[in-house]
Amino acid sequence: MLRVLFAALIALSVATPAAAENRYYAYDPADRLTRSLTGGLTFEVERGLFGGQRIVRLYTTAAGGSTPLQVGGPDAVRRSLPEGAEENAVYAIPVEGDGRGLIRALCPGADEAWLVFGRLRPARPLTAHAVGRWIDGTFRSCASLNWSFRGEWSRLPPGTASGSDVTAVPTRQ
Repeated sequence: MLRVLFAALIALSVATPAAAENRYYAYDPADRLTRSLTGGLTFEVERGLFGGQRIVRLYTTAAGGSTPLQVGGPDAVRRSLPEGAEENAVYAIPVEGDGRGLIRALCPGADEAWLVFGRLRPARPLTAHAVGRWIDGTFRSCASLNWSFRGEWSRLPPGTASGSDVTAVPTRQ
């Protein structure tokens, strides 16, 4: 019995990385503030074996840039959210590359910034909150962003950074 259980655990651990898949969820801005700060975005989402997900990368459809997002951040990020915010998945925006421009757009004057998301679900709108940390160490909510769902792809959709020459077929719209 112990051998069977051990063999099943080994098989599961070998199969887990193969079961993870990446999907691309595209969103259009749902209000003027979101349109002015980010425009349309595509998120690369890694979906795990048991339904877990994490955002791996953010692509802007308007400016052609992209940046990885890093899971986690200080607890002060969540405490800075507007009252009633239900989103709680914190992602750090890197200060290198295109991440620096995103930080400047979302939280002008901040040294660091984070995005706090709810769960990304196909065919559902998405809300995220930008939170910044200023030079004095203060964390502040910068903006609440709202997008409407545009589509889900198994590869980058046409028109996104690194995806402009990819022919992608939407799996859901």
